[in-house]
Amino acid sequence: MIDGNYEILFSQESISFRVSELAAEITRDYAKRDLVLVAMLKGSIYFMADLTREIDLPFAFDLIGISSLGRASQETGIVRVTKDLGLDVTDKDVLIVEEIVRSGLTTNYLVQYLEKRAPRSIELVTLLHSPEEQLIDLPLKYTGFEIGYERVVGYGMDYREQDRALPFIAKLDESRYL
Repeated sequence: MIDGNYEILFSQESISFRVSELAAEITRDYAKRDLVLVAMLKGSIYFMADLTREIDLPFAFDLIGISSLGRASQETGIVRVTKDLGLDVTDKDVLIVEEIVRSGLTTNYLVQYLEKRAPRSIELVTLLHSPEEQLIDLPLKYTGFEIGYERVVGYGMDYREQDRALPFIAKLDESRYL
């Protein structure tokens, strides 16, 4: 579907519907558990906000900033924490909220980082997953949509800090940013 200058892969309506479905699964699976949602800045903010409004059980949430160090980090996995958690996740059930999992390197770093804090469990919900690009096994429990190699913008995902606030997810067209 084309909307103006964007080739839309997932409409606002389809995202909303899928987020509601994921929240219902999380509500069912985490009933009577001590749930803490952890999202990475900045891309996961939109997904986290919509997801938390749909989850029908008590939970806490926090944000963590993790930055990849240059383009080479996609191959080397070099990352650093830029904003740490404020919540204690010891003996809690942690659900990491990701907007997209591609190689899994940065997410794996976060999983290892959180494991040092002795949570009861760590699992992952991602809106988008590119299984063809995933290099590392992750505790991926919930997936919104699968995608291939296409690069995307919207719903928290950006290209050079642009188009993050689009209400849909569109295929990246780098010529729009020249």
